[in-house]
Amino acid sequence: MEDLSFEKRIDKSKQILEKLMNPEITLSDSVKYYKEGITELEMANKLLEEAKLKFETYQNSDDRGSVNL
Repeated sequence: MEDLSFEKRIDKSKQILEKLMNPEITLSDSVKYYKEGITELEMANKLLEEAKLKFETYQNSDDRGSVNL
């Protein structure tokens, strides 16, 4: 699996959605693109969750080091 950024994975998912919206798409191609799209969205979600965890970790470490006035 390619190591793509969150934004690139979302863009790729949009491209796949456009292919799925083609009324002349075959059933086998639609299943193939659907699986590919789900994989891209799952990977994008994983990247988002990792970023969220990093942010929360940073925020928690910053909260412990700050002084309340």
